Amino acid sequence: MTYSETIDFLYSQLPMFSKTGSDAIKKGLDNIIHLCESLENPHHKFKCIHVAGTNGKGSVSHMLAAILQSAGYKTGLYTSPHLVDFRERIKVDGLMIPHDYVVNFVERITPQLKEIHPSFFEITVAMAFDLFALQNVEVAVIETGLGGRLDSTNIIHPVLSVITNISYDHTDLLGDTLALIASEKAGIIKQNTPVVIGEVLPETKDVFIQKSQQESAPIFFAEVSWLYRSHQLDNNSLNITIQNTDTGIENEYLLDLKGTYQIHNLITVLESIQQLKTLGWNITDEHVLYGLCNTTRLTGLKGRWDIIQHNPMIVIDVGHNAHGIKEVLNQIKNTVFNKLHIVTGMVKDKDINSVLQLMPHNALYYFTKAQIPRALNETLLLETAKGYNLKGKSFVTIDSAIKSAIENADKDDLIVICGSVFVAGEAYQYLSTL
Repeated sequence: MTYSETIDFLYSQLPMFSKTGSDAIKKGLDNIIHLCESLENPHHKFKCIHVAGTNGKGSVSHMLAAILQSAGYKTGLYTSPHLVDFRERIKVDGLMIPHDYVVNFVERITPQLKEIHPSFFEITVAMAFDLFALQNVEVAVIETGLGGRLDSTNIIHPVLSVITNISYDHTDLLGDTLALIASEKAGIIKQNTPVVIGEVLPETKDVFIQKSQQESAPIFFAEVSWLYRSHQLDNNSLNITIQNTDTGIENEYLLDLKGTYQIHNLITVLESIQQLKTLGWNITDEHVLYGLCNTTRLTGLKGRWDIIQHNPMIVIDVGHNAHGIKEVLNQIKNTVFNKLHIVTGMVKDKDINSVLQLMPHNALYYFTKAQIPRALNETLLLETAKGYNLKGKSFVTIDSAIKSAIENADKDDLIVICGSVFVAGEAYQYLSTL
């Protein structure tokens, strides 16, 4: 098959969770264990850092990868989902997996496809592990897909586990309380392996402590060791002052990720780097500073308060649940503009009411949908939004919604595109053609 035929095969025969929902999930680790055994267990051939959490795990993974690259380590990075190109999921030192490797890998595992029928996600995880082993990466940052305990990535034995935060998302799969969700995420905590907890809540703290005790895993709460002091934001960077509680020293960190919600993620990253240094990793303060201010350049991260243009300002953000949307709205409050235009679409299995009730009434809305089966109908989204006094129109495609927003916006206005990863992905594709 050609590359495009291979990708079409993966999408059509092995549906992605992000496109089709829970029907794409195969619970349990048997398939990924079998698949990796047939590949001679590539995940045993490099060191790993495992990252889970409801929000922020993508940003934390990319920042960690950027710092490790800056420190001279050959670094693999596995994240999901992708925005535009499937190959965004698997990178080595910021370079996406080659097209021909994708094709050859799928052809190579044809016997396993027929025997065990692995899921789309299981195949991509195995593909990442196989590439990292072949290219002799020294360390791979591995982001979980969904949850942790039964996630396909959870066959690794990392040198460090990281859990960013816990909030309500995928409650149909992970549980309807914060403690239950935390228990699933805590499944990545391994025997005698240190774990860093980013943000903690009263409902989740004991869950993490109990699991770490069961596994004899040293546990570190990032918010205890690092305190936020202040920040300054301009159009190109975010300057954050953080205090180390052990030394009392305050340091400034310049991030090329502009969302103020990165403050929480930065604290998680700093504690993670501290634990790696304790384990003997050669990472200096200079490596940390360079990696943080060059994360997007070194790793290709997109969709985190990504300012596409000015006059009017157009921003894309992958915020898609109540916690993520709250952070987007906080960022909007810190932005100077005249009128606010919000292009948004969601998926059927999200708690759309918890998001819509947060949305500002002073915005003009362009309700739309991504071109995927899982997308919520734009007319239904509009009608539901009216119940929260949100005003706007519905659009069949994201392209037409963005086009209308640009036509209606003055140069001092702000256009924010958010609501789902696939809305963001299609927005990138459309805006690249303008």
